[in-house]
Amino acid sequence: MAKWDTKQSDELWKTILALRNLDETKRFFRDLLTEAEIIEFAKRWQAAKMLDIEVPYSEIVKKTGLSSTTVARISRWLNRGLGGYRLMLHRLHHRPLSSGKK
Repeated sequence: MAKWDTKQSDELWKTILALRNLDETKRFFRDLLTEAEIIEFAKRWQAAKMLDIEVPYSEIVKKTGLSSTTVARISRWLNRGLGGYRLMLHRLHHRPLSSGKK
């Protein structure tokens, strides 16, 4: 079992699943995370979406302010991670689910 995959983290995931709308989600995550953490997570998600449409790393770095190392890590997770990014990209864009780069 991975270090992050614990009973405590399962309780967190279940709590997140119980959120009912955008307002509840914003309120919960703002209490849970710092503003900086929320901004960082939003930038990472933006980078994943940009990588999915094959935007060059340099443009992603420029637009998000993320380091090239972070963008490379997101790319690795997007293409060889647990499939979470791909799942959500598929779900939000109603595209066929792929396991790797197009």
